[in-house]
Amino acid sequence: MTRIKLEMPPVYSFRTELTVRITDINYGGHLGNSNVLELIHEARVRFLKSFGYSEINVEGYGTIMLDSVIVYKAQAFAGDVLQIDVAAGDFSRIGCDIFYRITNKESGAEVALAKTGIAVFDYANQKRISPPEAFVKKLGG
Repeated sequence: MTRIKLEMPPVYSFRTELTVRITDINYGGHLGNSNVLELIHEARVRFLKSFGYSEINVEGYGTIMLDSVIVYKAQAFAGDVLQIDVAAGDFSRIGCDIFYRITNKESGAEVALAKTGIAVFDYANQKRISPPEAFVKKLGG
């Protein structure tokens, strides 16, 4: 079976912490795979906020998800504090990638690696636009 491999950045510009809630636990007794996507969504919102942005206001435009990839490395359990390091990269004329490295703060175990592709979206005209230059500069492109 071929496994997905993510090329992760060497440096992350943002760090946040989230605690695994009991509602994040699946029938296997550990952090559910769909809940990892929810955690990185929260981390992305906090990352954008650190630059004065939101998912609906990036230099006057919104964002839209293009894709997501998650590579699971270890289990996490209710009450675990997860450290999520976030970085932006791979800027292009249609968007960029946001990278996430999730580790268990106490043990240091890598829980997951993830990437989401986002585009800047003009909701008024229902079309993707090139990322504004100020956005690219702020996020490190």
